[in-house]
Amino acid sequence: MAKTVVGILLCGLVGLLLLWVGLHDAARVRRLRRHGVRTTGTVVDNVRVDGHNGPSWAPVVAFVDHHGHRVEFTPSMRGSGMGLATGREVTVVYLPHDPQTARVLMRRHMTGPVYFLLAGALAFLSVGVLIAVTG
Repeated sequence: MAKTVVGILLCGLVGLLLLWVGLHDAARVRRLRRHGVRTTGTVVDNVRVDGHNGPSWAPVVAFVDHHGHRVEFTPSMRGSGMGLATGREVTVVYLPHDPQTARVLMRRHMTGPVYFLLAGALAFLSVGVLIAVTG
């Protein structure tokens, strides 16, 4: 019984945290679409990132913001189909007061993180409900 309660609480808390982060990220994407500054960026490098699923490659995108400052960022979505070739020009969108919010203006890079987080939230909340129903 105690393990069931702990499992429900853990899954519920993680699910709610992921849901909050996903909704927060969705709001950021909405702000980027409505108020973001669009510019052209260039993929200047691809760096190796060691993760729990093994190494992967992440593009480094550079652009010049509206103040003339060079900004570099690495998109948060990585993995199969997310790569960008070095030297490729891409459209970048960022909030004028915070260029570090930049994202590559492609559906997979704009909404991919949101869908990933919301799917994780749904999975954890479902497991919590499953534990509650079967426990």
